[in-house]
Amino acid sequence: MPARLRLPELNRQFVFGLIAVVVCIPILWKFSFREYPSPMVRKVFDKVQSLPAGSKVLLALDYDPGAEAELQPMARAFLRHCAERKMKIYFMTLWATGPPVITRAIEDVLVPEFPGYRYGRDYVTLGFKPGNEAAVAIIASDLKKLFTTDGRGTNINDIEMTRPIRNIRSFDIVLSVSAGFPGTKEWIQYGTDPAGIPIAAGMTAVQAPLNYPYYPRQLLGLLGGIKAAAEYEALLKETYQKYNDPKYHLEATARMGPQTWAHLAIIGLIILGNLTTLLARAGRGRN
Repeated sequence: MPARLRLPELNRQFVFGLIAVVVCIPILWKFSFREYPSPMVRKVFDKVQSLPAGSKVLLALDYDPGAEAELQPMARAFLRHCAERKMKIYFMTLWATGPPVITRAIEDVLVPEFPGYRYGRDYVTLGFKPGNEAAVAIIASDLKKLFTTDGRGTNINDIEMTRPIRNIRSFDIVLSVSAGFPGTKEWIQYGTDPAGIPIAAGMTAVQAPLNYPYYPRQLLGLLGGIKAAAEYEALLKETYQKYNDPKYHLEATARMGPQTWAHLAIIGLIILGNLTTLLARAGRGRN
């Protein structure tokens, strides 16, 4: 077999260049595949869709900027859906690096897309509290022991939305978006499961398998990785036609095209590599 056909000797710069081209093409042409939501994703969407206007949602964003690329599209999808249903949204985080993530989610979705949403009446940010699972346990029994002010420093009893809140049972659902500890697991074990409050989650693809045992009894549904976020966005587009307009940048959907083409290119290279190796061995056998 001629050496020039031996793929294992192929210059790695060629492979990097091929992947770059394959990724750039769907970005430039805005090409994406149709998403088919999994039962777990659809179950989360249907639960949020079934809640009436005015329902109280605790949106726990427990991740840092390092996981933002994978998790922020989930947070935005949850946020859009809750706002479409005219729910009361309560933001909080158990991560010290979480407050900027909350701020960006609000500035990217609520401020430009839902100008009628007003702070203190329709949404509020409780900010960050340390303590990990201990903080969740306190919220489960008496939220105001942990939070005396909101994320802006205003007394919690002076805010219309937070004045009647007592504990985790004051919420209709918890939506947890997390990258690790503390996160969804701690919310289930120390908060929602003892209180009997439904919880749905979005998390990184590597974290999802660790939380599958909680589904479907303690966890009503789970979004694992950017693929699941794209599936949730597909349900948003199906239910609310305005999201088919390109002016609404659905980030997870936009990323699935490049990711899919890159995976196909890698699979093709693996197949080609194995094929050329087999042909080379067959040639040596004949010789």
